[in-house]
Amino acid sequence: MEFFCYHRDRPGSLALREQLQEEHWSYMDPFAEQLIARGPTFASDGETPTGSVHIVDLPDPAAARAFAFDEPNYQAGAYRDVLLRRWRNMLGRTMWDFPGGRSEGNRYLVLGLGPDRAADPAEPPENDELVAYGPLLSDDGTAWLGTAALVRAPDAETARTVLKADLYADVEVHDWEFGGRR
Repeated sequence: MEFFCYHRDRPGSLALREQLQEEHWSYMDPFAEQLIARGPTFASDGETPTGSVHIVDLPDPAAARAFAFDEPNYQAGAYRDVLLRRWRNMLGRTMWDFPGGRSEGNRYLVLGLGPDRAADPAEPPENDELVAYGPLLSDDGTAWLGTAALVRAPDAETARTVLKADLYADVEVHDWEFGGRR
């Protein structure tokens, strides 16, 4: 089962996150083969971290909750909240398989949250710039709750267009970059 996990930073937690960086990476190392994508999000200045994305394949929702809530930054209080949802990898690859590579261009996390009407998860748009794409689902995988995409785009507004805004109560766009040691 694939899961989307987005830890959002608590304001003023940058020093704590920096202090725990090695602990965070060491915690993630055993999950390396199960990770589909990972990396930090940033404020509009492109430098101030605002959160941490992990898309991971785990046995069940209980394992996903343990993954999310045992994480050292969460345990130390660096995060204000966690968005944890089942997810389906509609591209069938990891971020490391993205043909666009790790470093060229701007990268974004685009979240379409809280569908304002019942809908089925949309097929990914024809877009060679998608790093990862899939629906956010309920724990049992039966209810569509939104969509998460990682995308390379020239700017945030272009990244936002990867999701049809009329399907969602809210669409968020966050600067994102490839993370981890891999």
